[in-house]
Formats: sequence, structure tokens, C-alpha cells
Amino acid sequence: MVNFFKKFDRNKNSRAELAHLVYKVFRFQEFFTDIQNVNYPEDIGSCVFAMWHAHQCCIHGFPDRKNCSVLISRSRDGQIIGDVVERWGFNVIYGSKGKKGSVEATLQMINALKNGGTCAIMVDGPRGPAKVVKDGAVVIAKKAGVPIVPVYWYSPNPTLLKFPSWDSFRIPCLWTKLVNVYGEPIYVNADNDKAQDEEVRLKVQRSLEKLEKEAPEAHKEVFKFGLWKK
Repeated sequence: MVNFFKKFDRNKNSRAELAHLVYKVFRFQEFFTDIQNVNYPEDIGSCVFAMWHAHQCCIHGFPDRKNCSVLISRSRDGQIIGDVVERWGFNVIYGSKGKKGSVEATLQMINALKNGGTCAIMVDGPRGPAKVVKDGAVVIAKKAGVPIVPVYWYSPNPTLLKFPSWDSFRIPCLWTKLVNVYGEPIYVNADNDKAQDEEVRLKVQRSLEKLEKEAPEAHKEVFKFGLWKK
């Protein structure tokens, strides 16, 4: 996400205050936001939800928050986002650039998945390049023995704002109708070698690219009776 938060992050108190403010803004925005899930995998059980970093707010449309762990960068703005996400009812796992922190976060994600939960990972984060899937989700899904489910967030409404950040972060502002479009589950064989894992990574990449093309039509179908009509 943009580094807008950094100047507010001088101590824990200011971080908590800003997190509270951001949470209040999102709570207000909920009255104007309609998120509909398309092809949500109702009976899949544990899985890794894979999304672009720009679409991280799509988790707000997830129906089961208490069992979902969200991987968030252990950066200054990441910690503020994490505070807000916890207030939404999700579990937060903080990643780290360091090897020790990365291993710890991976183990926490795997443990959450093996205990029947789901995880949400921004597959091109935390610093990009944008819309290029990294291998973290593949590694975690493989070790946990669960599928990867790509998710694409979309709205044609101009009220879905785009930030001038590396990922073109999206956030709704006032009346916005969105869809979360879910791709087919992608399975990772535990016996895969590196080349096969790379093919899975490319499948996730292609699935997200396909969802991007399909999302406008999905939005039209969901809201076909008019933009602001129920």
C-alpha cells in the first residue's frame, strides 16, 4: 500500500490512533459498498486465497472472517493495516524480509491451514513488481496440502479509487458496487519438483489474468438490473 501512513507512525500510540481512524472510515464506507461474491468455493474447506496487492481490500467481502488468516507485511504501514484487518475480524500473520521472520510467518500460515482455516495472500506483494505472482502461496499451499483459489476484485464505478502507488492500490469511496470473482481451485502435488511448482505458479498467474478479463461481464450479470437498484 502507499506510504501515506509513514508520517503518522512515530510511535505505537500514533499507530493505534491512525488504525482506529482508518477503521472508522471503512466502517462508514460499509454503508455505501456492495460486494458480491461470484463463484465463491462454498465447500472447499481450507485453501489459500491469492489476490493482487492492489486488491487486498477484497477480503472485506469474504463471508468467513474469523477462520481466515491474512498475511501482511511487517512494515510501518503494514502494521497499521494489520490493526484494521484484526478489527474487521480476521487473524493477522505478519511477514518479514528476514529469513527467520519469513520462515516463522510461513509456519504460522501452514499451521492455520492444517487446523481448518483459510489464508489470504497478496501474491505480488509487498513491493512488487505488480501483477507478477511470487512463489510464496505455492510453497504454503504445497506444505499445507490445500488448493490455491485466485480472487479478482472489480468495479467499473469511478468511485473505486486508484492510488498512485506501485501497485495502483484500489479503495472504494462512497457508492460502489463490486464483485469478488473466484477462480477454479489450483492444486499443488506434494511430490512436485521445482519445475512443477513453477508451472503451478504460472497457473495462478494465468488464472488471475483470466479473471481480470471475465470480471466486467460478471459485474454486469450480478448488477444487471441497474447500478443502484436491488
